[in-house]
Amino acid sequence: MDRPLLNRRLAEFGTTIFAEMSALAVRTGSLNLGQGFPDADGPEEVREAAVRALRDGRGNQYPPGPGIPELRTAVAAHQERFYGHLGLAYDPDTEVLVTAGATEAIAAALLALLEPGDEVVALEPYYDSYAACIAMAGGRRVPVTLRAEPESGTYRLDLDELRDAVTDDTRLLLLNTPHNPTGTVLTREELSAIAALAVERDLLVITDEVYEHLVFEGEHLPLASFPGMRDRTVTISSAGKTFSFTGWKVGWVTAAPELITAVRSAKQFLTYVSAGPFQYAVAEALALPDAYYTGLRDDLRAKRDVLAAGLADAGFRVFRPAGTYFITTDIRPLGAELSQDGDGFAFCRALPERAGVVAIPNAVFYDHKDQGTPFVRFAFCKSIEVLQEAAGRLKALTAG
Repeated sequence: MDRPLLNRRLAEFGTTIFAEMSALAVRTGSLNLGQGFPDADGPEEVREAAVRALRDGRGNQYPPGPGIPELRTAVAAHQERFYGHLGLAYDPDTEVLVTAGATEAIAAALLALLEPGDEVVALEPYYDSYAACIAMAGGRRVPVTLRAEPESGTYRLDLDELRDAVTDDTRLLLLNTPHNPTGTVLTREELSAIAALAVERDLLVITDEVYEHLVFEGEHLPLASFPGMRDRTVTISSAGKTFSFTGWKVGWVTAAPELITAVRSAKQFLTYVSAGPFQYAVAEALALPDAYYTGLRDDLRAKRDVLAAGLADAGFRVFRPAGTYFITTDIRPLGAELSQDGDGFAFCRALPERAGVVAIPNAVFYDHKDQGTPFVRFAFCKSIEVLQEAAGRLKALTAG
C-alpha cells in the first residue's frame, strides 16, 4: 500500500512524549513526575459510591446521551454553588453535557464549532491534544505565546499580541486557566480584556477549566461570567483533577442550549456514552463539603512548595505556579553539560538513567519550539515522600 496509513494532519503528532517518558519510567524504575496523575486515589466515599452503582445495576448499560440526570443536576448545582455570586447558573436539562473526560469535550467542541480553514487562537504552550483536535476539525491553530519572566518567576500574556492574532478568519479562542503547563492563572483584568475582544470580534470561546479548584494564588474566574460571554462560551471541566480519579474519564460541558446541542451532535459520534456507574459517583463527589475543596487545594499547595524548593536547591530556575499540578523550570542554570546545552528533550530523555526521575520537555507544547526548548515540566501531584525523594535525587545529580 503506497498511501500513508495515518492522516497527514495527525502524522506530525505521532506517539506522544507522555507515552515515551512513561515507558522510560517503567524501564528504569524512575519516579514519574512527567504525567499529571496522582499517586493516591480520591475520597473513599466516592469510590464506594461507584461500587454501589455497579452493584445496584445503575449505569451498567448505556446511560442517557447527555449524561445521567443526577450528574447533570450536580454539575449545575456545583456551578451555582461556586460561581452563582458571579451570576452563573445553568439549566441541567439543556445547558449541561457529560463527556468522556475533558479531552473528549475539547474534541467534540472543536469538531462541532469549526469549519475547515477556521482559525483557532490558543495560548502557547498548550496541552498537546489541542493541536491534534484542531487539526482533526480542519482548523488552523494560531498560537499566542505566554512569555516567561525570570525576574518574577511567572508567565505573562501579552494582550496586544492576542488582539493582533485575531483576523477575519478567526472563529474561536481556546483558553486554559489555570494553565497547563505554566501554572498561570489569568487575572480578572486579563479575562475582562479577552471577553471584550471576543464580543468585539464576535468570537466563540472554549475554556478548559479542569484545574478550577487548584488555585494557590489569585482566584479562578470563569470567563462565561464576564459581560457578553455566557452565550458565546463553552466551559469544560472534569472529575479527574478535582477528585483524583483521572482514570474514570468523566467530564462535562456547560454552555448555552444552542452550543450544547452542537457539541452533543459531535460527541455522539465519538464515545456516544461512557462511564455509566462512575457518573453516579461523580454526582455525589460534586456535593462534597467546602472543606474537601479547600483541603485539596492546601495539600497541593504544600506539595508545590516542597518540589519548588527542591528544584531550586538543585539549581533549576523555577517558575512558581499559581495553580494546576505542574512546575515549569528552566534547565539552563544547570550548565551546558547537565542541561544538554539547554535542550529539554535531550535532558528529559537522559534524566531517568542519570537521576531516576522523569519529567516532560515543554517544547512539546509549542508550535514555536525554540520558545520552549530550555523548559521542563515536573508534576507535584504525588506524595510528599516521593517529591522529597525526587528532589534529593536531582540535588545529587547536580551536586556531582
